[in-house]
Order: sequence, then C-alpha cells, then structure tokens
Amino acid sequence: MKFSRVVIEAMAVELPPEVWTSAALEEKLAPLYARLKLPYGRLELMTGIRERRFWPRPIRPSEASALAGKKVMAAAGTRPEDVDLLIHSSVCRDRLEPATAAYVHGLLGLGARTQIFDVSDACLGFLNAMIVAAGLLESGQIRRALVCSGENGRPLVENTIAKLNAEETLSRNDVKPYFANLTIGAGAVAAILAREDVAGADKPHLLGGAVATDSSANRLCEGDASGDALAMRTDSEKLLAAGVALAARAWEDFCAETGWNADVPAHVVTHQVGARHTAALFERLGLDRAKDRRSFDFLGNVGSVSLPATLALARESGTIGARDKVALLGIGSGLSSLMLAVE
Repeated sequence: MKFSRVVIEAMAVELPPEVWTSAALEEKLAPLYARLKLPYGRLELMTGIRERRFWPRPIRPSEASALAGKKVMAAAGTRPEDVDLLIHSSVCRDRLEPATAAYVHGLLGLGARTQIFDVSDACLGFLNAMIVAAGLLESGQIRRALVCSGENGRPLVENTIAKLNAEETLSRNDVKPYFANLTIGAGAVAAILAREDVAGADKPHLLGGAVATDSSANRLCEGDASGDALAMRTDSEKLLAAGVALAARAWEDFCAETGWNADVPAHVVTHQVGARHTAALFERLGLDRAKDRRSFDFLGNVGSVSLPATLALARESGTIGARDKVALLGIGSGLSSLMLAVE
C-alpha cells in the first residue's frame, strides 16, 4: 500500500494515574509463589516490564478513548463538525452492540455527518484503523478522521491473580499460559489523520506499508469474557517464534514497497510485548537496537494502544523530530503483522 496525501495532524495519549509495579503484582500472587516456590523478581526479569498503569475506577473503553480524543482534538484545533470519520479500534469494547464508536461519538459531541464504526484486530487494531482511514482520505471521500483506542487490562489482571491464587492444583506448567496476562496494562490514545491539503504539508506523512498474515497461529493467544470476568491464555513460546517469523515476511514486503531498508528509519516503534520479543525481532530483521523506541518498561503491554502511544510519547518528548523517518512494526494475535512508514 502507498499513500501520497495522508498526514497525521495530531496524536494524544491518556495514561491512567494508578501504577502497579511488577514487584507489587508478585506480592498479590504470594499464595501462588509460596505454593510453587517461585522466585520473586522473575516477572520483571523475564519481561523487562517494571510497572504498568491502571484506571483507579471502573471505566468503559469509550470513556478512556474519549479522554484521548478530547486531547487530540484540542491539540489539532479540530471542531466536532470537522471530523468526517470516527474509528474505535481497541481490544476492549463497551458491549457487542452498538459499536463502541457510537458512545465515543456522543462523548466527543461529534456531528451528525460523522461516519462511525469499530475496527477490531487484537493489538493491531489501531494501525488497521489508520490504513482504513488513510484509504478514504487518499481517495478524497473524507477530509479528516479521528482514530482512537481505550484499553483497560485491570479486570483481566485481577481475574488472573484470583484464579492463580485460588486453584491450588495448578503446577508450574499449568501457570505458563497465564503469564502473559500479568504483562497487561491500561491506557488510551487517539490520532487525527487528514488530507495534506486540509492539514498542511508540514505534518508527518503516512507513506505506505505492507501486511502479512498467518492464521495457522490463530489459537496461540485467545481471550474471551465470561460474565464480568476476562480470561486469556497464551502459548508465549510458540507465539514469539511465529510472530517473529511472520514479521520477517512482512518486513521483506515493507522494504520492497517503500524502498526502505534497515538503515533508513531513524526510529523503530514496535508493538510493546516485552524485552525478549523486542530483542528477537530486531535481531531477525537486522535492525539497530539504538533505534528502538519503547514504553513497555513503564506501561506494560497495552494492547492496541501500545504502538501508537509509544510513537506519540516519543514525539512529545522530542525524541522523534521533524523529517525523521519512522518504521511502525505492528503485530497482533491471530496472527497478523502490519508495518507502516511515516516521515
């Protein structure tokens, strides 16, 4: 895919105020650790995740998304009537029907002519929503789109802690599929994409990218809801191997489509799984680790929020500057990889 007239007008992140360190989370698992004689400190050691953030009160994904949406509209100076398209793209959603975008639309006070819908693709949803919006912008059907995502991993983490402590028959082997749950965090992010002639040529340009899919890996990470409880089981070892192999195929097409290679981007932003996944990915693709921009050490894995939030935070801090080339290397369970080039 290639785009010639799509820019990122603004981005905004909303981070929850409550911090859970990995050490504190392990303390909550004291019954499990005592029963299986697990060493404390292993969670941070194995993942590189020092802490993650959670909302201090129950919050709907639409509420979280709207917090980031209000910030990005203020940053861009965008009026509600200027938004032609709203896409909500998180793993979490308010309910099956209507689309969570319907609630975000109301909270942001958007206009009656704003098209709304949800895009869901595990942790890849935000990038998927970006290219859907970009296609409509490129073709001239819309002028401006707001893409948002609000994730709340607290119920999943709390349910996992309760389950691991309560089920006394669990062995070390039985615990492994639940380990990835303990890396999850919460947060929200939003971006406004616009046509270049509407927002101005001085904004970051979305240039294009490539995608690769391996649905034979669609059972390696599965999550669902049972009543008010969330559950997820992950084969972390197989998912890592399959994900890196798929990313290598996507990277080959990405380079062919964009004309880039490992030396071109000044910055690389990946989905924020953890230290081990990042190291394996950079080694496989031949990328310089000095170019890595990451947030998993203080945010954990925030699903679809992770990659765009990392990009937004790096821009806010000035780490990513004007005219810098950035490679966005997304991946989501299912298994799918989407890589985008931004300048």
